[in-house]
This record gives sequence, structure tokens and C-alpha cells, in this order.
Amino acid sequence: MERAIIIYGSQYGTTKRYAEHLSEMTGIEAVAFKDAKAIDMYERVLFMGALYAGSVLGLKKTVSKMSPKQELVIVTVGLVDPTDPENIAYIRHSIKERVPEHFYDETRIFHLHGAIDYSHLSLKHRMMMAVIHSKISKMPEEKLNTEAKTILATYGKKVDYVDFQTLDNLKLCP
Repeated sequence: MERAIIIYGSQYGTTKRYAEHLSEMTGIEAVAFKDAKAIDMYERVLFMGALYAGSVLGLKKTVSKMSPKQELVIVTVGLVDPTDPENIAYIRHSIKERVPEHFYDETRIFHLHGAIDYSHLSLKHRMMMAVIHSKISKMPEEKLNTEAKTILATYGKKVDYVDFQTLDNLKLCP
């Protein structure tokens, strides 16, 4: 059985950038979740996934191919501040609902800051963001959470919060 693999779910490339950089740092192969085969031959799966509408892209599909004996490390990549306690709680609650209990371990879940470039979003995603932006822009300031404030601050822009140094914080050893 091989030791480890990095599997990633990336829609617009930010998570792929992190995964490829981590692969270079560690020598662990990085593969898109859609291309990952024979996942059960690895002791450890390091899954890196982009956050979209409350879910982690590709996580559920990847976990469905794993055996209970494997170790899972989850790394999320999103636009909202990955150190914000409210954001972390929301993400972890979402993950807990989507993965079997034997894979859920908060000490093995990490969060990284992502990027967005509205000029590259699909029409569907641009429309979705327009609806969300319209809704939250009408809310009183005191009702806005961190996610809403981030959407207002970045709407229609190109922002990149990627910081490869944060990969050093991942605890990849058991």
C-alpha cells in the first residue's frame, strides 16, 4: 500500500495551485478528484477542496471511494477568512454532514484562503453571485457576517489571497 496521495477539487484553479505546490513541497502526487483511481491503495488521502455554496467540491465523491481503514486529511480553500471562527464552524458543520463519522476529525481539517476572478466565473456562478450580492447589499451593516462582508468587498473584482506559506501549517505526519 502506498503512503499518501493529494486529491483536489478545483473549479477555477486556486485549489489546484495549492495542491500542485504542496505536491512539489512533499513529493506526494496530486490528482484531480475526477481523475483519481484506486484511492483505496493509499494509507492517507490528503483531500483539498474548493468551497462552493456550503460544500467542498469533490469531497463526497472522494470519500465514497475510500475504505474505513484509510486516513483522511481535509483542506478547504475559500474566499472567506480561513481564521474566522464563525466561518470555520460553518465549514466544519457542512463537512460533518457530508462525510462518514469515522473520517471526521477536526484536528485533521485545515482551511486556506483562496481567490476569485469574476471575469472567469461561469454565467451560472456570476448570476448566483449577483443574486447573493443584491440580497446582502440591502442588509443593515450590523447583520452582516464575515462571509457577507467578504462578498461585498470582493464583488466583481479579481482578488487573490493565496499564500503558499500557509501550507507549512498543515500537519501531514500522524
